[in-house]
Amino acid sequence: MSSSSQSRLRVAVIGVGYLGRFHALIYSRHPEVDLVGVVDADPARARAIADEAGCAVFADAAALIAHGVDAVSVVVPTTAHLEAAAPFLSRGIHVLLEKPIATTAEEGRELVRLAEENGATLQIGHVERFNAGVMALAQRIEAPRYIEAQRMGGFVERATDVDVVSDLMIHDIDIILSLISAEISHISAVGTSVLTEHVDIANARLEFTNGAVANVVASRVSERTTRRIRVFQPRRYLALDFIAQTIDIAAPHQVEGEPRPRIERERVQVEAVKPLDCEIAAFVETVRGGGAPLVDGRTGLKALEVALEVRARIGA
Repeated sequence: MSSSSQSRLRVAVIGVGYLGRFHALIYSRHPEVDLVGVVDADPARARAIADEAGCAVFADAAALIAHGVDAVSVVVPTTAHLEAAAPFLSRGIHVLLEKPIATTAEEGRELVRLAEENGATLQIGHVERFNAGVMALAQRIEAPRYIEAQRMGGFVERATDVDVVSDLMIHDIDIILSLISAEISHISAVGTSVLTEHVDIANARLEFTNGAVANVVASRVSERTTRRIRVFQPRRYLALDFIAQTIDIAAPHQVEGEPRPRIERERVQVEAVKPLDCEIAAFVETVRGGGAPLVDGRTGLKALEVALEVRARIGA
Protein backbone atom coordinates (compact mmCIF):
# COMPACT_ATOMS: atom_id res chain seq x y z
CA MET A 1 0.00 0.00 0.00
CA SER A 2 1.42 3.40 -0.93
CA SER A 3 1.99 5.93 1.82
CA SER A 4 -0.40 8.40 0.19
CA SER A 5 -3.29 5.95 0.59
CA GLN A 6 -2.73 5.39 4.30
CA SER A 7 -4.67 7.46 6.81
CA ARG A 8 -1.52 8.57 8.62
CA LEU A 9 2.13 8.63 7.60
CA ARG A 10 4.53 6.56 9.72
CA VAL A 11 7.61 8.72 10.23
CA ALA A 12 10.83 8.51 12.25
CA VAL A 13 13.76 10.83 12.91
CA ILE A 14 17.37 9.69 12.57
CA GLY A 15 19.55 11.90 14.73
CA VAL A 16 17.90 13.94 17.48
CA GLY A 17 20.56 16.46 18.36
CA TYR A 18 19.74 20.17 18.42
CA LEU A 19 17.89 20.28 15.08
CA GLY A 20 16.65 16.69 15.06
CA ARG A 21 14.73 17.34 18.26
CA PHE A 22 12.69 19.99 16.47
CA HIS A 23 11.96 17.58 13.63
CA ALA A 24 10.64 15.03 16.14
CA LEU A 25 8.47 17.55 17.98
CA ILE A 26 6.99 18.96 14.78
CA TYR A 27 6.13 15.49 13.50
CA SER A 28 4.58 14.63 16.87
CA ARG A 29 2.13 17.52 16.42
CA HIS A 30 1.31 16.90 12.76
CA PRO A 31 -2.28 15.65 12.34
CA GLU A 32 -1.39 13.35 9.42
CA VAL A 33 1.69 11.76 10.98
CA ASP A 34 2.40 8.99 13.44
CA LEU A 35 5.86 9.59 14.87
CA VAL A 36 7.00 5.98 15.18
CA GLY A 37 10.33 6.59 16.85
CA VAL A 38 13.79 8.10 16.92
CA VAL A 39 17.34 6.82 16.46
CA ASP A 40 20.45 8.46 17.88
CA ALA A 41 24.04 7.46 18.62
CA ASP A 42 23.49 8.70 22.18
CA PRO A 43 20.91 6.36 23.84
CA ALA A 44 20.23 8.78 26.69
CA ARG A 45 19.55 11.62 24.26
CA ALA A 46 17.30 9.36 22.17
CA ARG A 47 15.29 8.36 25.24
CA ALA A 48 14.90 11.96 26.40
CA ILE A 49 13.60 13.16 23.03
CA ALA A 50 11.39 10.09 22.61
CA ASP A 51 9.79 10.80 25.97
CA GLU A 52 9.28 14.44 25.02
CA ALA A 53 7.80 13.59 21.62
CA GLY A 54 5.81 10.58 22.78
CA CYS A 55 7.39 7.88 20.62
CA ALA A 56 9.68 4.85 20.82
CA VAL A 57 13.47 4.51 20.64
CA PHE A 58 15.08 2.26 18.03
CA ALA A 59 18.63 0.98 18.19
CA ASP A 60 19.44 1.60 14.54
CA ALA A 61 18.04 1.97 11.02
CA ALA A 62 17.68 -1.79 10.56
CA ALA A 63 15.43 -2.08 13.62
CA LEU A 64 13.34 0.83 12.42
CA ILE A 65 12.98 -0.59 8.90
CA ALA A 66 11.96 -3.96 10.32
CA HIS A 67 9.29 -2.24 12.41
CA GLY A 68 7.90 -0.44 9.36
CA VAL A 69 8.14 3.21 8.41
CA ASP A 70 7.03 5.28 5.41
CA ALA A 71 9.39 8.24 5.72
CA VAL A 72 12.25 9.56 7.82
CA SER A 73 14.03 12.79 8.59
CA VAL A 74 17.80 12.29 8.59
CA VAL A 75 19.41 14.91 10.82
CA VAL A 76 22.95 13.66 11.38
CA PRO A 77 26.35 15.24 10.64
CA THR A 78 26.88 15.82 6.91
CA THR A 79 29.72 13.30 6.79
CA ALA A 80 27.23 10.56 7.73
CA HIS A 81 24.44 11.50 5.29
CA LEU A 82 25.07 8.74 2.77
CA GLU A 83 25.50 6.04 5.41
CA ALA A 84 22.38 7.14 7.29
CA ALA A 85 20.04 7.78 4.34
CA ALA A 86 21.02 4.97 1.95
CA PRO A 87 19.31 2.10 3.85
CA PHE A 88 15.98 3.93 3.60
CA LEU A 89 16.26 5.19 0.02
CA SER A 90 17.32 1.75 -1.21
CA ARG A 91 14.01 0.38 0.14
CA GLY A 92 11.87 3.13 -1.33
CA ILE A 93 11.40 4.89 2.02
CA HIS A 94 11.06 8.67 1.62
CA VAL A 95 13.76 10.87 3.13
CA LEU A 96 13.95 14.47 4.28
CA LEU A 97 17.71 15.00 4.48
CA GLU A 98 19.21 18.04 6.16
CA LYS A 99 21.41 20.27 4.02
CA PRO A 100 23.90 20.05 2.51
CA ILE A 101 22.96 16.86 0.68
CA ALA A 102 26.40 15.33 1.32
CA THR A 103 30.06 16.08 1.90
CA THR A 104 31.10 15.28 -1.69
CA ALA A 105 29.40 15.49 -5.06
CA GLU A 106 29.97 11.75 -5.54
CA GLU A 107 28.03 10.95 -2.37
CA GLY A 108 25.31 13.40 -3.38
CA ARG A 109 24.95 11.75 -6.77
CA GLU A 110 24.68 8.34 -5.11
CA LEU A 111 21.86 9.57 -2.89
CA VAL A 112 20.03 10.98 -5.92
CA ARG A 113 20.53 7.69 -7.78
CA LEU A 114 19.16 5.63 -4.90
CA ALA A 115 16.10 7.84 -4.59
CA GLU A 116 15.30 7.85 -8.29
CA GLU A 117 15.90 4.14 -8.85
CA ASN A 118 13.72 3.14 -5.91
CA GLY A 119 10.91 5.65 -6.32
CA ALA A 120 11.64 7.45 -3.06
CA THR A 121 11.12 11.14 -2.42
CA LEU A 122 14.40 12.83 -1.48
CA GLN A 123 13.90 16.33 -0.12
CA ILE A 124 16.91 18.38 0.95
CA GLY A 125 16.51 20.60 3.99
CA HIS A 126 17.27 24.00 2.49
CA VAL A 127 14.87 25.48 5.01
CA GLU A 128 15.31 29.08 3.85
CA ARG A 129 13.26 28.25 0.74
CA PHE A 130 10.32 28.03 3.14
CA ASN A 131 11.11 31.39 4.71
CA ALA A 132 8.04 33.59 4.14
CA GLY A 133 10.23 36.52 3.11
CA VAL A 134 12.08 34.44 0.51
CA MET A 135 8.79 33.15 -0.93
CA ALA A 136 7.39 36.69 -1.09
CA LEU A 137 10.59 37.97 -2.71
CA ALA A 138 10.61 35.20 -5.33
CA GLN A 139 7.09 36.19 -6.40
CA ARG A 140 8.34 39.71 -7.17
CA ILE A 141 11.47 38.73 -9.10
CA GLU A 142 11.41 38.87 -12.89
CA ALA A 143 14.86 39.21 -14.44
CA PRO A 144 17.56 39.77 -11.81
CA ARG A 145 20.81 41.24 -13.08
CA TYR A 146 22.72 41.62 -9.81
CA ILE A 147 22.13 39.92 -6.46
CA GLU A 148 23.97 40.69 -3.23
CA ALA A 149 23.53 38.33 -0.27
CA GLN A 150 24.92 38.62 3.25
CA ARG A 151 24.59 35.90 5.89
CA MET A 152 26.71 36.82 8.90
CA GLY A 153 26.60 35.96 12.58
CA GLY A 154 28.49 34.99 15.69
CA PHE A 155 30.27 31.71 16.27
CA VAL A 156 28.15 28.69 17.23
CA GLU A 157 29.89 25.54 18.45
CA ARG A 158 27.61 23.15 16.59
CA ALA A 159 28.12 22.74 12.81
CA THR A 160 31.88 23.10 13.09
CA ASP A 161 32.24 19.81 11.19
CA VAL A 162 31.79 21.85 7.99
CA ASP A 163 33.07 25.19 6.71
CA VAL A 164 31.00 28.37 6.49
CA VAL A 165 30.34 27.80 2.79
CA SER A 166 28.61 24.46 3.44
CA ASP A 167 27.05 25.66 6.69
CA LEU A 168 25.72 29.12 5.81
CA MET A 169 26.58 30.31 2.29
CA ILE A 170 24.92 27.30 0.69
CA HIS A 171 21.54 28.69 1.79
CA ASP A 172 22.03 31.79 -0.35
CA ILE A 173 23.63 29.81 -3.18
CA ASP A 174 20.47 27.70 -3.34
CA ILE A 175 18.20 30.77 -3.24
CA ILE A 176 20.22 32.53 -5.96
CA LEU A 177 20.16 29.46 -8.22
CA SER A 178 16.37 29.39 -7.85
CA LEU A 179 16.08 33.07 -8.83
CA ILE A 180 18.42 33.17 -11.85
CA SER A 181 17.38 30.93 -14.73
CA ALA A 182 20.82 30.47 -16.27
CA GLU A 183 23.91 28.35 -15.78
CA ILE A 184 26.96 29.58 -13.88
CA SER A 185 29.82 30.54 -16.20
CA HIS A 186 32.48 31.54 -13.66
CA ILE A 187 33.10 31.49 -9.91
CA SER A 188 35.69 33.44 -7.94
CA ALA A 189 36.03 33.35 -4.17
CA VAL A 190 38.16 34.26 -1.18
CA GLY A 191 37.95 33.18 2.45
CA THR A 192 39.88 32.27 5.55
CA SER A 193 39.70 30.32 8.78
CA VAL A 194 39.46 32.26 12.04
CA LEU A 195 38.30 30.06 14.92
CA THR A 196 38.19 26.58 13.38
CA GLU A 197 40.29 24.53 10.99
CA HIS A 198 37.71 25.26 8.29
CA VAL A 199 36.93 28.48 6.40
CA ASP A 200 34.89 30.71 8.75
CA ILE A 201 34.35 33.75 6.52
CA ALA A 202 34.02 33.75 2.74
CA ASN A 203 33.05 35.86 -0.23
CA ALA A 204 32.05 34.45 -3.61
CA ARG A 205 31.18 36.01 -6.96
CA LEU A 206 28.95 33.92 -9.22
CA GLU A 207 28.71 34.91 -12.88
CA PHE A 208 25.95 33.49 -15.07
CA THR A 209 25.69 32.83 -18.80
CA ASN A 210 22.90 35.41 -19.16
CA GLY A 211 25.14 38.14 -17.74
CA ALA A 212 23.69 38.16 -14.24
CA VAL A 213 26.08 38.35 -11.29
CA ALA A 214 25.70 37.44 -7.63
CA ASN A 215 27.98 38.44 -4.79
CA VAL A 216 27.65 36.30 -1.65
CA VAL A 217 29.18 36.84 1.79
CA ALA A 218 28.98 34.38 4.67
CA SER A 219 30.56 34.65 8.10
CA ARG A 220 30.20 32.83 11.41
CA VAL A 221 32.69 35.07 13.22
CA SER A 222 30.88 38.41 13.01
CA GLU A 223 29.81 40.57 15.92
CA ARG A 224 26.38 41.34 14.49
CA THR A 225 23.84 39.04 12.89
CA THR A 226 22.92 40.04 9.35
CA ARG A 227 20.64 38.13 7.00
CA ARG A 228 19.94 40.15 3.88
CA ILE A 229 19.56 39.71 0.14
CA ARG A 230 19.36 42.59 -2.35
CA VAL A 231 18.17 42.13 -5.93
CA PHE A 232 18.61 44.57 -8.80
CA GLN A 233 16.56 44.05 -11.94
CA PRO A 234 15.38 46.38 -14.72
CA ARG A 235 13.40 49.26 -13.20
CA ARG A 236 13.18 47.67 -9.77
CA TYR A 237 15.29 47.13 -6.67
CA LEU A 238 14.24 44.74 -3.88
CA ALA A 239 15.89 44.05 -0.52
CA LEU A 240 14.81 41.34 1.90
CA ASP A 241 15.72 41.51 5.57
CA PHE A 242 15.37 37.90 6.76
CA ILE A 243 15.29 38.92 10.42
CA ALA A 244 12.75 41.75 10.20
CA GLN A 245 10.81 39.92 7.45
CA THR A 246 10.52 43.10 5.41
CA ILE A 247 11.00 43.70 1.70
CA ASP A 248 12.05 47.18 0.62
CA ILE A 249 11.14 47.98 -2.98
CA ALA A 250 12.29 50.94 -5.05
CA ALA A 251 11.08 51.63 -8.59
CA PRO A 252 10.96 54.65 -10.93
CA HIS A 253 7.65 56.43 -11.43
CA GLN A 254 7.17 59.00 -14.16
CA VAL A 255 5.38 62.16 -13.02
CA GLU A 256 3.75 64.27 -15.70
CA GLY A 257 5.70 67.44 -16.38
CA GLU A 258 8.92 66.23 -14.80
CA PRO A 259 11.94 65.36 -16.99
CA ARG A 260 12.98 62.32 -15.03
CA PRO A 261 11.07 59.65 -13.10
CA ARG A 262 10.92 59.80 -9.33
CA ILE A 263 12.06 56.86 -7.24
CA GLU A 264 9.11 55.55 -5.28
CA ARG A 265 9.81 53.40 -2.24
CA GLU A 266 7.65 50.83 -0.51
CA ARG A 267 8.18 48.57 2.48
CA VAL A 268 6.30 45.28 2.55
CA GLN A 269 5.90 43.59 5.92
CA VAL A 270 5.79 39.84 5.37
CA GLU A 271 3.76 37.71 7.76
CA ALA A 272 6.34 35.49 9.40
CA VAL A 273 6.00 31.71 9.45
CA LYS A 274 8.08 28.97 11.05
CA PRO A 275 10.19 27.73 8.12
CA LEU A 276 10.96 24.29 9.57
CA ASP A 277 7.27 23.65 10.24
CA CYS A 278 6.52 24.61 6.63
CA GLU A 279 9.35 22.48 5.29
CA ILE A 280 8.19 19.38 7.19
CA ALA A 281 4.55 20.01 6.24
CA ALA A 282 5.61 20.24 2.59
CA PHE A 283 7.55 16.99 2.89
CA VAL A 284 4.53 15.20 4.36
CA GLU A 285 2.27 16.62 1.66
CA THR A 286 4.71 15.61 -1.10
CA VAL A 287 5.04 12.05 0.20
CA ARG A 288 1.30 11.62 0.58
CA GLY A 289 0.44 13.29 -2.72
CA GLY A 290 3.27 11.88 -4.81
CA GLY A 291 4.49 15.22 -6.19
CA ALA A 292 7.99 16.65 -6.46
CA PRO A 293 9.54 18.48 -3.50
CA LEU A 294 10.45 22.15 -3.78
CA VAL A 295 14.10 21.25 -3.12
CA ASP A 296 14.67 17.76 -4.49
CA GLY A 297 17.88 15.76 -4.56
CA ARG A 298 19.11 17.18 -7.85
CA THR A 299 18.49 20.74 -6.66
CA GLY A 300 20.38 20.04 -3.44
CA LEU A 301 23.18 18.43 -5.45
CA LYS A 302 23.51 21.51 -7.67
CA ALA A 303 23.81 23.77 -4.63
CA LEU A 304 26.48 21.45 -3.21
CA GLU A 305 28.44 21.42 -6.47
CA VAL A 306 28.52 25.22 -6.53
CA ALA A 307 29.51 25.34 -2.85
CA LEU A 308 32.33 22.86 -3.51
CA GLU A 309 33.57 24.98 -6.41
CA VAL A 310 33.53 28.05 -4.14
CA ARG A 311 35.62 26.13 -1.60
CA ALA A 312 38.01 25.01 -4.34
CA ARG A 313 38.45 28.61 -5.50
CA ILE A 314 39.19 29.71 -1.95
CA GLY A 315 41.84 27.02 -1.70
CA ALA A 316 43.36 27.82 -5.08
